[in-house]
Amino acid sequence: MPIRLSDLLAAPGLNLRGCGTAEPTSALLQWVAVTELEDPFPFLGGGEVVLTTGLRHRSGAVQRSFVDSVHRSGALAIGFGTGLSHAKVPAALLEAATQRGLPVFEVPYETPFVALGKMVADALAADHVTQLRDLLAAHQSLAAALLGGKGLPGLLQELSVLLGSPVALYQYGARLFATGARAETGPRERLPIATGLRDRCTLMIAQPYRRPDIVAYAQSLISVELSNQARRRTRERAVTGQLLADVVAGRLTGADASLRLQGAGISMTRRNVTFLVQAASGQVRSLPALPLPSEFDGASTAVVDGLLAIVVPEGSRTDLARILSDYLYGSGLTATIGIGGSYAEPAGLRWSYFEAKESLQRGQNLNEPVRLSLTSLLMSGTAVPLADLAAEALDPLTDFDAAHDAKLLETLEQYLALNGSVAAVADELGLHRNTVRYRLGQITELTGYDPAVTADRVHLFLALNVRSLGLGTSGRQTPSLPPTTR
Repeated sequence: MPIRLSDLLAAPGLNLRGCGTAEPTSALLQWVAVTELEDPFPFLGGGEVVLTTGLRHRSGAVQRSFVDSVHRSGALAIGFGTGLSHAKVPAALLEAATQRGLPVFEVPYETPFVALGKMVADALAADHVTQLRDLLAAHQSLAAALLGGKGLPGLLQELSVLLGSPVALYQYGARLFATGARAETGPRERLPIATGLRDRCTLMIAQPYRRPDIVAYAQSLISVELSNQARRRTRERAVTGQLLADVVAGRLTGADASLRLQGAGISMTRRNVTFLVQAASGQVRSLPALPLPSEFDGASTAVVDGLLAIVVPEGSRTDLARILSDYLYGSGLTATIGIGGSYAEPAGLRWSYFEAKESLQRGQNLNEPVRLSLTSLLMSGTAVPLADLAAEALDPLTDFDAAHDAKLLETLEQYLALNGSVAAVADELGLHRNTVRYRLGQITELTGYDPAVTADRVHLFLALNVRSLGLGTSGRQTPSLPPTTR
């Protein structure tokens, strides 16, 4: 530990003698400064013992001015060396120091100033070594907690013990871990954690706390661990996503599907619910690494066709959906959630996925499953190149609209949505009925399909739905009915 003035005065062999009536302060000595200047104020930083022989302090005025300068600097005491220019401590200096409460002590001729400086410097060096040793031990303790199998919770627990204060970690607005309520409700310090992502990760520490020197290292360890977790999630969701895509497409079925899904953490002996998260186009890249609230710790996650799929055991489906929706909103993600039904076995998982995907088309924040339509099943499972058929029917309209701003595709969508009512389409689009009829004629001429004819209308309806779902051209088998009812 650094020493105090009383320790310095009591040191054996230095033969220092206190003068005047000012009591030594309990503050720790920061340094020993030797000067013969009349005004040393510009060269002092406070907390020192100032040593002088008074070589240039001949008059009482100069001595009082010297004391004033030392006092203003925040120095803790004056050590006056006798036997060189002064036989004893000058009375004017001692009087001025006593008036200002500045301790003064005599340094006899046989005691070199360097002995005092060495004693203070050795104490400071020993303290610095102790601090470094303690800091290294704390760093090792934090690293051991993280790498010794305890993971991030173990690291935060150890950090809380070392700081003597509760801590909490938040990411994307959700609490990952907390060691006490005071880190979340009372006075606390908020520290950012850098992970290379725009994830608003924050470490909260309840105030007051000790050992602030270890916080920066803890921040770096947490940052590295969260980055590693994000990379692991990305890899695992890519692998599970390929597995889920094979099951949904019918390329993997039966016992083989059950076995591989079991390896991915999805039990086929229980009923499961599928959530699909669709993010805005500019935020899709966040989904592979996105952490989830603790309520989803037992869930299996995957990325399929740009959607985050979350498979959870049957339970509080509505509560989990609301938690997920609130979490996404708090994370700053513009996302919608499609919810599938609760089924068992691989065929049931496919059915739940199709229900969740179709429910996304309603575009609400939360989209509950509804009865699947025949149209959805055809589009989800047909083995023909759906995208090519849709393009053959609709590309002439999109090209014509792009060239002439004719809004033929919009007119077709409204016509089919309003059950072929020209009057309703005219009211919806603010057009004359003859304008609507003219556009329908253009659609027939460009596509070869007449929306007024039932067979052609069905073809155009399917093409529009294929395009809205963004389905590819790869062949997929029709999904079988779920083995169990909801």
